Amino acid sequence: MNAAVRPLIVLGAAILLTAAAGWALDLLLRRADARHPETPLWHALRRCRPAFRIVLLAALLRGAHRQTAWRPLQEHEAAVGRALSLALIGAGAWLIVGVTSAVVESGYARYATGTRDPARVRRVRTQVSLIMRVVTAVVGVVAAAAMLLTFPSFRALGTSVLASAGIIGIVAGVAAQSTLGNLFAGFQIAFGDMVRIGDTVVVAGEWGVVEDITLTFLAVRTWDERRITMPVSYFTTRPFENWSRGGVQMTGTVFLHCDHGAPVDLIRGKVREILDGCPEWDGRGWDVAVTETTPSAMVVRAIVTAKDADDLWTVRCAVREQLVAWLSEKHPEALPRVLLAPPPELRPGS
Repeated sequence: MNAAVRPLIVLGAAILLTAAAGWALDLLLRRADARHPETPLWHALRRCRPAFRIVLLAALLRGAHRQTAWRPLQEHEAAVGRALSLALIGAGAWLIVGVTSAVVESGYARYATGTRDPARVRRVRTQVSLIMRVVTAVVGVVAAAAMLLTFPSFRALGTSVLASAGIIGIVAGVAAQSTLGNLFAGFQIAFGDMVRIGDTVVVAGEWGVVEDITLTFLAVRTWDERRITMPVSYFTTRPFENWSRGGVQMTGTVFLHCDHGAPVDLIRGKVREILDGCPEWDGRGWDVAVTETTPSAMVVRAIVTAKDADDLWTVRCAVREQLVAWLSEKHPEALPRVLLAPPPELRPGS
């Protein structure tokens, strides 16, 4: 057989086998997805087709490239074999991460569909996110180490590296003390249920929603769309407010400064009327009371409830806005008064 035709036959056969195997796998996954649409695993596994094809093609070429009997290939056999091994290791790591991600995401989707407790769903989502990052990091490190071991020079350095592993470990531990602290804090947050993705928190005087949690940092999205990135160790070493822990229902207050002659009973009735027309009020409770008096005014406090922090903010703003507008229109004498001029008997010349 012609030496130039044999490599083409080997390459073409490997490509055809890879295409056939990829088509067969995709057909099986599509049929399984059609039979079990309630399980998102089969649809998620279809995203792993490119990695599977590369693994199969690299494995076939790695095993058959020596049979081509092509002189240029024989002259660079070591380099070609190493390149195919690197491609096989990289694609294998990609395939492992993809399959693991599909299995984990499928399990989370089924759990989220069958669970009505939003707090548990956010907790599992946080744990799944961190687990996938750990799996990706471990697979990446192992794949990188396997790639380095394909080079003879790195294998020759193995003995000296192992001999100095103790010293390197001590130096790396001291240098990465902060990073390792954040890493363990990330696991503590994920499995200690301190804070979860989607929780409403107040940190460093800022109110926001936890948007992302990694092994080293946590991102909080504030109400004005800013992102605050903080090390996860902050949440294990300092106090913070988690408004979503133990339930997302909340109670808030609205304070008004009124004149001493303000009609408190009418204000109480108006607050109830405003709440009845506010869809964000959950109906759990409300109250109006005078909580403080000063020489110039009295403080009227209205208590309102809502199912979460966002709705509570809307309810408070609606009560405050409509109550002030109602007082200004119907009872302007109830608003606080500021005297800018002295009484007539104290004016000069009186």
